[in-house]
Amino acid sequence: MNKDHLDALCKAQKGTFHNYQPDWQADRYHVGGKMFAMLGSDAKGKPIITLKCDPVRAEELREEYEGIIPGYYMNKTHWISICLDASLPNDFAESLIEHSYQLVFDKLPKKVQREIVSE
Repeated sequence: MNKDHLDALCKAQKGTFHNYQPDWQADRYHVGGKMFAMLGSDAKGKPIITLKCDPVRAEELREEYEGIIPGYYMNKTHWISICLDASLPNDFAESLIEHSYQLVFDKLPKKVQREIVSE
């Protein structure tokens, strides 16, 4: 998985706001003021992307894929981190980004959702 490709996928989600958090040295992606993805690194400097995930699906993914771990610096139940050097297909990462975005989008107030969709 390529960081530039993941960055582009996150930014392509409708209504996405991107910023850089210097303290964490991480790129963050928000929709409606809520974060759905973060590109950074773990304590050892290993590049990761952290995504919101349905708790049941998150547990299944962590059991199935060695490169998917509990969300680094996040709630371990609702977030996953994916090591960028993991052998996962790009379309798989894309589906996880879309899943994360949709989880956050669906929790936004209906008015905010309508504003984002109409942009």
